[in-house]
Amino acid sequence: MEPPTSSRLNSRKRRKDGSGPNGATELDGIPPKMSRRSLGLREPAPFSDEVEIDYSKPYIRVTYEEAMRGTPLDRPVRVYADGIFDLFHSGHARALMQAKNLFPNTYLIVGVCSDELTHNFKGFTVMNENERYDAVQHCRYVDEVVRNAPWTLTPEFLAEHRIDFVAHDDIPYSSAGSDDVYKHIKEAGMFAPTQRTEGISTSDIITRIVRDYDVYVRRNLQRGYTAKELNVSFINEKKYHLQERVDKVKKRVKDVEEKSKEFVQKVEEKSIDLIQKWEEKSREFIGNFLEMFGPEGALKHMLKEGKGRMLQAISPKQSPSSSPTHDRSPSPSFRWPFSTKTPPSSPTNRSRNESSVTYDISEDEED
Repeated sequence: MEPPTSSRLNSRKRRKDGSGPNGATELDGIPPKMSRRSLGLREPAPFSDEVEIDYSKPYIRVTYEEAMRGTPLDRPVRVYADGIFDLFHSGHARALMQAKNLFPNTYLIVGVCSDELTHNFKGFTVMNENERYDAVQHCRYVDEVVRNAPWTLTPEFLAEHRIDFVAHDDIPYSSAGSDDVYKHIKEAGMFAPTQRTEGISTSDIITRIVRDYDVYVRRNLQRGYTAKELNVSFINEKKYHLQERVDKVKKRVKDVEEKSKEFVQKVEEKSIDLIQKWEEKSREFIGNFLEMFGPEGALKHMLKEGKGRMLQAISPKQSPSSSPTHDRSPSPSFRWPFSTKTPPSSPTNRSRNESSVTYDISEDEED
């Protein structure tokens, strides 16, 4: 049976930290990878009233030492585990897995309490008894299911099902006016302890739903459930619909903001690339300009070359030094007519005349 939520709640507080996959803790060994093959059964576990038991053979319990050594195949160790198994989860499955692997040859019988017993001793359940029976039937570690299991195990029940050991976690389970309903099982040496899976329980799951009640109500309304089915008032229904619309608008605004941020980021990247390209092109243009029009640029050299060519084109060519010279007869001196004196000269010309020779003209010029 599952422990009650009222008493010893603090001692049964689930640890949230350090849990691995499926609630595994550091102490739990994680099996290595295996080859792909079918390890499960093809049919659900049968109910106890559907299984034939050979009562002709006497019921003789095996000891713990005998069970650990291993029993014959036709005499497996019959282990019993009971509980409510509401909202069947991985914690339930791992507890049953431990019970199945207590001994080398184990036949696991699982008892599930009815709705009447559970509601009287523990509280209301989410799943009804038939749903809980069916969930346990389909667990791969279960060999047989007992419906309407007793809250307290009696010797008659243990003898009827020929149970060798009872598997449960060893935390005292106070219920039905007893500090520990498994106390007499422990005293008889029939108790086999298992470990609880930390971080997961039926109470934890219900706590999540209650804590996030509005979220799950809106979720189911969105999926087509009516307010009547969810026991939601008309006003709350409209409130949830309004919240749903507001959330959609928020989501759209958020999407627009994200897209705008992406757009701005892309524009910034493009602008940075464009500016870098402009800078590269401007450097290239300035370099080309200076190379053409700079102080030592190509244009200056072109102008120098052009000037040299122009000067060369307009300047007369000098006669070669080896060319023959024509001797000319000296021309007679020129004299002013009607006078034997030299022509008058200005003071400036006077100095020139003093150093210059007399004016001579050729015969041709005289004629």
